[in-house]
Amino acid sequence: MKFATHDAPKLRRARRSEPVILFAVSSRTFAIAAEDVQEIRSTDSLGGTAVEIVEPLLEKVHHTLERAHRTYYIVNGCVHFGLRISRPTLVLIMRQVRVAVLVDRIERMSEFSAVYSLPRAFTGAERRWYRGLAYLDDHVIPVVAPTGFLTPEEFKRLDEQLNRDAARHDLEGAVRA
Repeated sequence: MKFATHDAPKLRRARRSEPVILFAVSSRTFAIAAEDVQEIRSTDSLGGTAVEIVEPLLEKVHHTLERAHRTYYIVNGCVHFGLRISRPTLVLIMRQVRVAVLVDRIERMSEFSAVYSLPRAFTGAERRWYRGLAYLDDHVIPVVAPTGFLTPEEFKRLDEQLNRDAARHDLEGAVRA
């Protein structure tokens, strides 16, 4: 015979699922936390708002985008990940970092119950690129870190170039007047 105890029942800790956006770059699938993306736009809608960088410092950044008094650097996802060049149709504008990423398409929204640490086989720049790996529908999907698209040094170099270009443009305008 068992006696009832006054101990509180043990609750199983529920895993918190994370909403993610699955996107494709050059036929490869990646995921990013939905909360890290501020906006998804068509590249066609950026026509007049994206500004070309005259002499790009980085192969992966050729344009900037001005949104809400902030300058975002547009990173080509194919070049960043070292994949075959494709024609991107969408841009993901990040929420916390001044980066927008060119991608081929959005595959779908989903949820991950867990993001696993990167294996030790990931030794190079990809350790910055990814937060970890997730398992979904019998596939392992890299989960992108929004801070991995540009390093602090790259931001510094790009900002300095942008300031020089703006000063040169102001000087040229003053000389013409």
